[in-house]
Amino acid sequence: MLKGGCYCGAVRYESTGKVLRWINCHCPDCRKLSGASFASVLVVEASGFSLLSGADRLEIFHSSPGKQRCFCRTCGSHVIAKFEARPGMILIRAGSLDGDPGLRPDAHIWVSHKAPWYDILDDIPRHEGGLS
Repeated sequence: MLKGGCYCGAVRYESTGKVLRWINCHCPDCRKLSGASFASVLVVEASGFSLLSGADRLEIFHSSPGKQRCFCRTCGSHVIAKFEARPGMILIRAGSLDGDPGLRPDAHIWVSHKAPWYDILDDIPRHEGGLS
């Protein structure tokens, strides 16, 4: 089971479903929204995901057509994201996890857009674009 939440603790979640992927996304949106060289995201089954508290504290930002990014209204933490075209999955920001999930990232995506000052030094698979 995965547990986590935002920085201030207002938003809390758990996920009991299967982790489908763990990706490091280098797209411009993820870089800008995270303020980092990439965003590390766990893709989980929506059926096992639950908001335990703070649903009323989540602010939704439509970053691109069909994609909702959810932030804590109090502290600004980006906690989860959803795709309208893929209602069966939730994207959890790895930095919002409480502890070690016992897994590691399995892919880098949108490497064609990575920050020019960042060098990928691990050996996990790299994809120039996204995953289908």
